[in-house]
Amino acid sequence: MNIAILPGDGIGPEIVAEAVRVLEVLDLPYDSESALVGGAAYAAHGHPLPEATLKLAQSADAVLFGAVGDWKYDTLERSLRPEQAILGLRRHLQLFANFRPAICHPQLTHASSLKPELVAGLDILIVRELTGDIYFGQPRGRRVSPDGAFAGQPEAFDTMRYSRPEIERIAHVAFQAARKRNKRVTSVDKANVLETFQFWRDVVTEVHAQYPDVALDHLYVDNAAMQLVKAPKAFDVIVTGNMFGDILSDEAAMLTGSIGMLPSASLNAENRGLYEPSHGSAPDIAGKNIANPLATILSLAMMLRFSLNQPEAALRIEAAVTKVLESGLRTADIWSEGTQRVGTREMGSAVVAAVEAA
Repeated sequence: MNIAILPGDGIGPEIVAEAVRVLEVLDLPYDSESALVGGAAYAAHGHPLPEATLKLAQSADAVLFGAVGDWKYDTLERSLRPEQAILGLRRHLQLFANFRPAICHPQLTHASSLKPELVAGLDILIVRELTGDIYFGQPRGRRVSPDGAFAGQPEAFDTMRYSRPEIERIAHVAFQAARKRNKRVTSVDKANVLETFQFWRDVVTEVHAQYPDVALDHLYVDNAAMQLVKAPKAFDVIVTGNMFGDILSDEAAMLTGSIGMLPSASLNAENRGLYEPSHGSAPDIAGKNIANPLATILSLAMMLRFSLNQPEAALRIEAAVTKVLESGLRTADIWSEGTQRVGTREMGSAVVAAVEAA
């Protein structure tokens, strides 16, 4: 198993280090190599995704990724900003399917922003299309002045687009995932306003004909956002476009107690993938030993399950995280009265100990 490790910026190196410690005690045969990405890569090499980093990711069976971004790079032209690294990896590795499970652990129901009875037992899978939509459409408008302003340009726009094959393949992924769960898919769009998403709705409906055992309903994105807060357990699998999926998965994260608990997997057609926490680089807390490493550790479990064919190791990690939460240990983002607040390193050490004891 060849694993590329790309810690990135902000809290990325801290949280990835804890996931690597967990990987090391699993006693699995693997090779790994680390490389710079994002702002750290720009500072060292003048580009957020250097050729050497891209080649390493392309040659790996899986990529363990931290986070990219830092406010000090906000005035760079867009093509050189740290966030372009993750977009470039998605494009070059053809990572079209993003899995973001939103699971509320029983020990964290009181950490959720909603009443415990609304989130107890919550288990949603958001399937986000990752290589199309407005994020990859043709942009127009460029920041050209030193302060990053548009220097008197009369307009700026980004093009939202989807092709039929892009929608068909993500719909198949969602329906196949639902078959392994509760056999319900909610497709989220904005078909009442946008032609792109009327097309999305039509194509998803056509694909659904091949899955008569799976129920399908459609929601406009504004209603879906409201229903996630009103009745989140009504959802099973949500499939949606790139931008809507980005927003809704962050909303769903807060139902679980913290975005620091939300892992993700980005897969291509061969199940090679990039695994990262759903949160960002949080440069304001970098180096303070307070970030929650559990989303990254759970992303490692997804990597072992989906790309490296090690389901038993994945289960060991997930069971260890549950055991640590049951013990009352909490990082600051999920801390509540009566639990013990610990730092990034201490939380990682607790998971390592639980894995070793299993």
